[in-house]
Amino acid sequence: MLTITNTPLHTGVKISGDYFDLDELNQAIYHVVGDEEKYYDFAGPRMRILGVSYEIRHAAQGDRNIEQVFNGLHEHAKKQHRFIAPDKNIYFSVEILWPEILFTAIALKDFVRLYRKDAKNAEWDIYLPVISRFQALILDCLHGQVEEQVYQTVVQAYTQAVLGEEYAVQYIDFLNLKYLGLSKSEREKMLPAFAGKIAVQDADYQTFRQQVLAAANPSKMALHEIRLQADYPEKIEW
Repeated sequence: MLTITNTPLHTGVKISGDYFDLDELNQAIYHVVGDEEKYYDFAGPRMRILGVSYEIRHAAQGDRNIEQVFNGLHEHAKKQHRFIAPDKNIYFSVEILWPEILFTAIALKDFVRLYRKDAKNAEWDIYLPVISRFQALILDCLHGQVEEQVYQTVVQAYTQAVLGEEYAVQYIDFLNLKYLGLSKSEREKMLPAFAGKIAVQDADYQTFRQQVLAAANPSKMALHEIRLQADYPEKIEW
């Protein structure tokens, strides 16, 4: 079963499940975001979603974290059915920064909307429920970290949030790095504010986007091709 939990230092979330859980999620993401040229105006968000998907895929391949999880097989059941088997399953997991995963939850809304327009009999689609549950798990994890009133405000913002075309995804790098610079207690306190900034394209975001546009115009580069001049730490304490 796919699960999403907060990391000990409130740096991000841990996405975990068995191979089939993670592979199912990856397959759903690939189908919903479409081919590279299909939604070109959404290339930036697509790139970031696939960045999260890349980490999930490598987790499923055993390249990230591996843990043993109780599978529900008690000794009584083993004796009753004369069955010899381990009582634990192998689960794989990977950590994703809070701003990154919250952005992913919103960005997928645009792709679900676009996917539904092209899908035949979307109500019977096998990928959309997987995406919906993934988004719900992200918000449910956030629910456990903030007060109820604050959470309801955030949920309302996420329900209404639409990224739209040409989102300046470099802003998520900016938020990731700013969030990483906080202490554990500061992260606990500031997480709702970061969640809100991702959902609402406020004055700070608009100013940031104009700066990215100014950098893109002279070279006639696409907005998502401009890179933020900042480096992530080599090792992240989760």
